[in-house]
Amino acid sequence: MRKGSKGFDNNKILAVTGPTAVGKTEYTLQLAEVFDGEIISCDSMQIYRYMDIGSAKPRPEELERVPHHMIDVADPFEDFSVARYQEMAGKAIDSVLKKGKLPILSGGTGLYMDSIIFDLDFGPGRKDDAFRKSLEEIAGRDGPEALYKRLEKCDPRAAERIHPNNVKRVIRAIEAAELFHDPIGDFEDTKRKKNDDYDVTLIGLKREREQLYERINDRVDRLMEAGLLDEIKRLKDMGLSSRDISMKGIGYKELIDHLDGLYDIDEAVRLIKRNTRRFAKRQMTWFARYEDIRWFDITDDGPSTLEDIVKWLRKKM
Repeated sequence: MRKGSKGFDNNKILAVTGPTAVGKTEYTLQLAEVFDGEIISCDSMQIYRYMDIGSAKPRPEELERVPHHMIDVADPFEDFSVARYQEMAGKAIDSVLKKGKLPILSGGTGLYMDSIIFDLDFGPGRKDDAFRKSLEEIAGRDGPEALYKRLEKCDPRAAERIHPNNVKRVIRAIEAAELFHDPIGDFEDTKRKKNDDYDVTLIGLKREREQLYERINDRVDRLMEAGLLDEIKRLKDMGLSSRDISMKGIGYKELIDHLDGLYDIDEAVRLIKRNTRRFAKRQMTWFARYEDIRWFDITDDGPSTLEDIVKWLRKKM
């Protein structure tokens, strides 16, 4: 068997990705059962404690089926960085490999996925605190959208990848483009070196757009019925606000804005559905850039769909 730089006799990893609401959870659980695997969550919201409904964390019975890692590892008041995810997820993957099991990286946060698949250094780089503070003041005064429009002008490619509400990333991208004249690298502009520690097999799950959007809308309705608004009320009572990074996720941001009186509940739900559909589109753009991803269309769910994936994986891995 191939040995990675960490010396494991078997350093194989399966990575399962795709847009939100496509059905990654159930397919990943079944693949973990077939291949004796453990799941490493690759979701930027599931890392936070107390944020269960809006992040669509695995249910208790799902956690019993297969061991999970990188869930409930941070406090929602923390600014959890991709560098920290890379370190913690790497340790989780190594612990699974040491058991002789298959680590299955599963989720839709592209930058988190990249941090494991590629040899990326997220150490401190150039920055100008005064410049960043001036941009923060603009966001506070005129809103995140004003800052995002500035990014669209100075680095449109970065704007395609970064969510308008992710103010910190928008600020870093503007700083890189305007101050250092060194735009943050695009996936297609930089030939990223694969991480030699692992032998990654990457699959993507997709559905016909109409069906995916219907699933997104239905899921939002189910989350609301499950008590998402009450969950956010509890988080707000803990002292969290729209200023916290954890509360900028889709679903959390719109409902906390509703609770702050910006719009009524019907408008909040409409915005959650719209923003989730837009997010799914950005996810597909991001993951489509992986050169060696194998896509499976699961529009027609059925036993044969899983069988096709398992059959392909057995040959590949």
